[in-house]
Amino acid sequence: MNPSSADSVKIVECPRDAWQGLPQVIPTDVKAAHFRALVAAGFRHIDAVSFVSPQHVRQMADSEAVLEAFFGSLPSGMEGPEIIGIVVNEKGLERALAVPGVTTLGYPYSISAYFRRANANMSRAESRALVEKLKKATKSAGRGLVVYISMAFGNPYEEPWGPEIVEDALVWLKDIGVRTISLADTVGTATPEAVGKLYSAVKDCVAGIELGVHLHSRPEAIAEKAMAAYNAGCRRFDSALTGLGGCPFAGDELVGNIATETVVRTLNEHGIDTGLELSALKPALAHAAEIRDRYAHA
Repeated sequence: MNPSSADSVKIVECPRDAWQGLPQVIPTDVKAAHFRALVAAGFRHIDAVSFVSPQHVRQMADSEAVLEAFFGSLPSGMEGPEIIGIVVNEKGLERALAVPGVTTLGYPYSISAYFRRANANMSRAESRALVEKLKKATKSAGRGLVVYISMAFGNPYEEPWGPEIVEDALVWLKDIGVRTISLADTVGTATPEAVGKLYSAVKDCVAGIELGVHLHSRPEAIAEKAMAAYNAGCRRFDSALTGLGGCPFAGDELVGNIATETVVRTLNEHGIDTGLELSALKPALAHAAEIRDRYAHA
């Protein structure tokens, strides 16, 4: 594929996913400062917070306070970035809608029954009912909605899986009006070939929908996975500076979010417009590395 200006991509920076499992709580002011560094680096889309029980995700207990501090520190008249807030139930929905700075709500819809029950204690019908409620509520409130299809590239639970199962979820989401969807390699085990093959297999069933990828990976496979997704037609990538985060179920401490700096470098080297320059990322990357060094160790 020969890239052109029409093939520019959207990079969604994901500090929320990078931070949520860290053993030490990052102070509110440090989180807000990092968001400011991201904006200064040129990021316009940030998966920033989640509205979940502090008992389950202690790191996200201060989501409202973080956004208040962040927006309160922006220069007067400056337009803020897209802020994605993750919700997993109706209480989270209520909290997210009460925060003006949250422009988009995100929901992880699992096609794995085991993972869905373990993480959200929901049946398939209950999860679909919640997505329909989220779609109606966000439309009424003038907010966006992105749905992540968890376990889209397979799972380790010996459950039925295949492109047809992913396609079923995609078609249903399109039919109820969801317009932004991300395919998640939740356990980080998909090969570059599998990434490209699945994306190619399902993209046509949701023509007109913004279909992205939320990949986890070992560092050495990031560039190849990013290009596999791009060459299959993907123009939306979730990533995190330094590659921090990922899924604990992957069973490999080197598996994290795909590193933003690697994705940007790889795509830029192929002449693909990411809207970001590596030189401009350096302060934010240094801040992310500092957070990693200080709060990622028990």
